[in-house]
Amino acid sequence: MFRQIRKVITESPSMASFNMGEMLDSLALDHITNLSILLIPFFSGFSKGYLMLLTKSSNIDNLLAVESNQHIVVSWSLNSQKMIEQYEPGTANLDERIEAAKRCQEHGYRIRFRIDPGILYPNWHTGYSELIEKILSITEPENITLGMLRLLPGHFHLAKSAYPNRAKKLLERNFFKGASDGKLRYLPNERVKFYNFLIDRIRSFDKKVSIGLCRETPEVWSILKNHCEPNKCNCIIW
Repeated sequence: MFRQIRKVITESPSMASFNMGEMLDSLALDHITNLSILLIPFFSGFSKGYLMLLTKSSNIDNLLAVESNQHIVVSWSLNSQKMIEQYEPGTANLDERIEAAKRCQEHGYRIRFRIDPGILYPNWHTGYSELIEKILSITEPENITLGMLRLLPGHFHLAKSAYPNRAKKLLERNFFKGASDGKLRYLPNERVKFYNFLIDRIRSFDKKVSIGLCRETPEVWSILKNHCEPNKCNCIIW
């Protein structure tokens, strides 16, 4: 694997980014694999190679045990504490994730946040407002990327079989199928309302942090294009 990574980076005409968090949690099992202890110093030896770690855990002991470098980006997937309790069993709670991010930033890592998937529930304004206040009063991320719940039709069957009671209210929503990727989403006006609320709250605490949108449709992008940066989102290296 390390030979392959080296080959890709050295042969790439531009920056080469490796994302460990696209289909899994980068750090959940790191205390077993100890992979980060090998990867972090390895990437420090390249001028154009970068590693993205994305997690819902607070499992950062290995990250703090090695010297940080600017070729490692550590990102936390966040949600309101209510949604974490309801839909993310077994993960670190919100305060634990933010504290982990703070400690990594103090150790010298680049940190980012991904508030995704945003979920509409009664009094969601309060939950997400508290989330934003916590992260921006404790840390200074280089980016906050926003996204909302989006499901392929098959996800409904998985959710029903795995979490029948927890998923029931979620699946009763009137999801809209209007994107080219075939995913079911909240109505466009609901998504714009959600994003505008979060963007306003972020800007009330931090005027400069870059804000991105995750996997949104051109329709929503066009409405929010003056508030979000298309070239600066969670999985893009700059």
